[in-house]
Formats: sequence, structure tokens, C-alpha cells
Amino acid sequence: MDLSIGEVAERSGLSVHALRFYEREGLFANPVRRLSNGRRIYREQDLEWLAICTKLRSSGMPLAMIRQYIELVRQGPGNEHERLELLRRHESHVEAQIRDLQRTLDVVRRKVRIYEDHVVRGEADRLWNPSHRDAAQAGTYEECQAPEGA
Repeated sequence: MDLSIGEVAERSGLSVHALRFYEREGLFANPVRRLSNGRRIYREQDLEWLAICTKLRSSGMPLAMIRQYIELVRQGPGNEHERLELLRRHESHVEAQIRDLQRTLDVVRRKVRIYEDHVVRGEADRLWNPSHRDAAQAGTYEECQAPEGA
């Protein structure tokens, strides 16, 4: 079934502008077909690829790496080990991002607990304030310290 750029935008959640960008950057697994009047025509396979491609992008895969992956796919069978290695490298990158985000979440959760505790006790005014010169002397700097093991 042929789809217009508007239909692909609606179904993929990408803007028409983003779809044109993906095409210009060579990020489609197959070239986008055009009618004699220049209108783009997409297929279901393009939507399937866009779903994968947008996940790779949102996970931080650089455009150059996506292009490299697409080129390997376009070459067909015989380079599966190269594709696998590329995906494993990115998997390691995503895992590192998740670890960093978990440490960040730990800090945010600690700050939430500190604020909740101070608010409940009616001592929110004692939270650390870098512009208040008495803050360091009052020993209220605990909120800016990272949790142990972070």
C-alpha cells in the first residue's frame, strides 16, 4: 500500500520536515520513491524502518553510525557480523547512558527526600543556598552532596 508523506508523518509521529530530513540524510533503508509530479510515495516497510531508526536516534546513535548500518543492510547478506558488531557497540553505549541516568536519578531522589524531610519539619528555610553566606556556617550544605557510592 502506498502512503503519502502526510500519512507517514501521522503514523510515525515524525513531522513532514523530519521525514524530509531523514530522506536528505540518507536514513531510509530504501530510497523514497517519487511520482512523476515529484510527490513522495512510501511503503509499509518504510514505516517499519522509521520505527527502528527513530529508536536508534533517540538512544543516541549518531547519524553517521545509522548511515553505516543502513549501508551494511543495503549490501545484503554476508556482512551480518559487521552489523552485529556495530549494534553491540551501540548497545554498550546505551547501557553506559542508563548507568549514568541511574546515578543521576539517585541524586535527584536523594534531593527529593531531603526537601521532603525539611518541608515536613518546617525547616525548608535551612536548605543550602549558595547566595546566602550563612549557609556554609550553618552546616546546611547536605543537599548538594552526592549520595554515597554515586
